[in-house]
Amino acid sequence: MTDRTSEEFSAAQFRLLADNVPALIACYDATTRRCQFANKQYARTFGRDERSIVGLTFAEVIGEEAAQEIGPQVDQVLERREPAIYERRITDHQGRPRWLEVHLLPHLDDAGIPQSCFVLISDITKHRLAEAAVRESEERLAKFMQASGEGIVFHRDGLVTDVNPPILALTGYAPPEIIGRHVLSFIAPEHVARVLAVMSGGQDLTYELAILHKDGTPIPVEFIVRTMVRHGERMRMTIVRDMRDRHAAQARIQHLAHHDALTGLPNRTSLMDRLEQHMQVAAHRDQRLALLFIDLDHFKRVNDSLGHLVGDGLLRTVAQRITGVLRASDLVARFGGDEFMVLLPDAQERAQVEEVANKLLRAIEMPVDVDGHSLSVTPSIGVAVFPEHGETPDTLIKHADTAMYVAKSRGRANCQFFAPAMAQMAYDALVLEVELNQAIDRGEFEWLYQPLVAAGSGACVAVEGLLRWRHPEHGLLEPQRFLPLAEQRRLMPRIGRLMLRQALRDARDWHAARPLSAPIPLAVNLSNSEFQAPELADWLPAMLREEQVPGRWLEIELTERALGGDPQHVEAALRRLGECGVRVTLDDFGAGHSSLAQLRALPIDRIKIDHGFVAGLPADPGAVAIARTVVQLGHGLGMRVAGEGVETPAQRDTLLALGCDELQGFLVARPMPAAALHTWLAEHAPA
Repeated sequence: MTDRTSEEFSAAQFRLLADNVPALIACYDATTRRCQFANKQYARTFGRDERSIVGLTFAEVIGEEAAQEIGPQVDQVLERREPAIYERRITDHQGRPRWLEVHLLPHLDDAGIPQSCFVLISDITKHRLAEAAVRESEERLAKFMQASGEGIVFHRDGLVTDVNPPILALTGYAPPEIIGRHVLSFIAPEHVARVLAVMSGGQDLTYELAILHKDGTPIPVEFIVRTMVRHGERMRMTIVRDMRDRHAAQARIQHLAHHDALTGLPNRTSLMDRLEQHMQVAAHRDQRLALLFIDLDHFKRVNDSLGHLVGDGLLRTVAQRITGVLRASDLVARFGGDEFMVLLPDAQERAQVEEVANKLLRAIEMPVDVDGHSLSVTPSIGVAVFPEHGETPDTLIKHADTAMYVAKSRGRANCQFFAPAMAQMAYDALVLEVELNQAIDRGEFEWLYQPLVAAGSGACVAVEGLLRWRHPEHGLLEPQRFLPLAEQRRLMPRIGRLMLRQALRDARDWHAARPLSAPIPLAVNLSNSEFQAPELADWLPAMLREEQVPGRWLEIELTERALGGDPQHVEAALRRLGECGVRVTLDDFGAGHSSLAQLRALPIDRIKIDHGFVAGLPADPGAVAIARTVVQLGHGLGMRVAGEGVETPAQRDTLLALGCDELQGFLVARPMPAAALHTWLAEHAPA
């Protein structure tokens, strides 16, 4: 091989090497600054090829502006005859930023004179982008640590390297007191082993534990542990989430699940659980326990007349009073509405239970001041004893409930112990309730009418409607057989409105049959619940209009008990009825507890002497004295006085002698259907 051939081969080898290394290579003449050689990558970077670029000046290749910027670097290399390295940011032909690392190497002859300058350029864009990404990540992490509401701790080999402000606020430490310490020194002792195991295993997981405040108080937290690289080092990051609010919320939810929100007492669910537990213990120890079912009498009146907020305040006070009477070992729960349960775990003697029940009766019935209203309610209490009255919670509660209803039927405000006969009574009441609902739907109720006549002339002055139930099996039932249960089960509004409409139609018929006669009012008994309902003053006048019956044709009979509600409501209801022309009779007077002040203030037209007193006339001096007093009292207040239940001429004559205005009873006329009443009125109605 000749020297020329050898040189050509070497040049080819150099070209092959230069075109395939991952760098830009060029050589410029030291004097003319013209390109003598460029590899393919260099030429293409500046939009040339390896042939066309040769001979171009430095400025022609990279541009005049860039040449002026880099020129001093080249001059120093040639002057100092030493290599130089610098970095340059450019924009490629696609508009993307690129970072170049430039190496300048002087080529000297044997005399040390610069002949040319080699340019070696490496594209370090990937490195710079990676560094920028790391910096950006570090900045984001730093901002996150500062902005996060949760504590963040970095540690390496267990030693804390960095923390954020929330972890300082959570633990009460300052940064110098934390950084550099081992993380285990901040962990509650009972959790150290768990944390050490997580650290040793390098696990990334989430778990709950407790850390220690600076003052030693344990703080429930959640750890979210991750392994990461920061500043080029592998370390552990722990997000510390304060769990106190969550635990408090969970405790609150748990409390609400087992307690009544209004009174704070255990609720029905809690009672059932604890009752079963106590019964198991009592059975194991051969002991007795007592369950008291407490229901507030007429509580609905409070809600209806004064509103539920006042009713809620009353319930809270009652709950406090019940709790105040009991021992720490006793349990009280709100069973629902105005019902409370009291469990006496150790009730070996009946006398003990009676003593507690009497204390409850006295405590609850004391007047309560709620939002400026002085209220008084009484409780009816039923008692069932384990194991005599039931061996399961459901049975014991059912029998206590039955005893409570017996207490209500016996005048309320008293306590009754369950007896086996009560179970049959409860069953009979349930059957009767079902039959009452069916009777309403089937139209089994009907009216019998009994006239009320003037004592002197015998002329009819009014007709009283007497409700009867034509039972499909038991025949015609009088009110005392079904009205108490209907009132208790709140069926009277349905029955009362349905039957009053029928009575108004009957009254319209008998007036239509005698158009020239004086009006004969229809007297209808209104139940306590109907009269005390706030909507009475709306539906009754509306019914009169619908049936086209004048108000003066209707009289409402009330018992003294009905007047015992809220005085303002009673007065307003009677005044509204009076505005419609409806008159009011006070029935069974003398058997209740009306006050004289109440009688004087209320618009009452007639009072009826209770038939119990009339039955004693004339033989019973006491009955005579009472009848005389009632007549004098009624006349003194400007009211008419009627005697009801008159069955004998002697009773009639005595009432006439005492000045009684009107009479009613079997001696005058027996109750009769509407058709028979038409015939009777033809003979006795006034002209």
